[in-house]
Amino acid sequence: MRADRPPANRASSPAEAVVERIDARSTPGSGVDTVPTGFPSLDRMLGGGMRRQDLVVLAGDVGSGKSSFALAIALRSAKAGTPVTYLSGEMSESRLMERALALEGRVPIDVLRSGELDDLSRSAVGAAAIRLRGLPLHVRPLTGERFEELGEALDTVPRRGLLVVDDLQMTASPLATGSSEERLAAGVRALKNLALERDVAVLALAQLPKFRAGRRDPRPSLDDLGGQGTVKQVADVVLAIYREEMYRPGYGVEGAVELVIGKNRNGATGYLDLYFYRHWLRFEDMLDPDR
Repeated sequence: MRADRPPANRASSPAEAVVERIDARSTPGSGVDTVPTGFPSLDRMLGGGMRRQDLVVLAGDVGSGKSSFALAIALRSAKAGTPVTYLSGEMSESRLMERALALEGRVPIDVLRSGELDDLSRSAVGAAAIRLRGLPLHVRPLTGERFEELGEALDTVPRRGLLVVDDLQMTASPLATGSSEERLAAGVRALKNLALERDVAVLALAQLPKFRAGRRDPRPSLDDLGGQGTVKQVADVVLAIYREEMYRPGYGVEGAVELVIGKNRNGATGYLDLYFYRHWLRFEDMLDPDR
């Protein structure tokens, strides 16, 4: 045996561990440290999907469809086998599942809520319920009373993959006092630390406290996130939903969506095209539409 050959059982160095992960990623179908969003164009932009230990912020104006898009990602990730914990500060589990049935079954949400389903719609809803059955998706309420509830929610999931927080402003801050901007900044840092400690991808929805719809270009920007600039600094990826029809009636194509990648710590920025079927609460990738 050569004297300069390292022992066979020697632990990998940090650099070698990275190489091993890169080699593992090259195997088809093995996204070792990525969580797929299920939207092919977005996954390509993100290098395969959201990465574990990353904080991904999804921002948008009121009524832009943030919750619907986050639910779509949660469902598609769960279908791919990723354990998902969805914390909602706005909707109960039954309301979220109602939305899931509408987007999965392509049944208008108003028809679903009223219960006035024809035979075709009833069949579509039943089939959607079967497809959703058994998914590794756990829905819990977000009370906003204690920041620790985020970690406690993850404790109930045997294999951790994706945590969806709806939304950032409703999450309790580790700071007991301070301005709303200071508490938001502290909450964002704590969420990033949680992603690192638990080896999960965190998708946090965010409002736009600094947004002004009347400006020349109403597309959301990083500065609209507030939090004294901490949100844009700490987040690894910032996505923003822009629907021109909301600000320029008669000019924007109904349902057309620009998903702006305003920050991507490990890749390119830019935008991609989605389509929003509002009556189904369903988003689709324009380059890779669902069949």
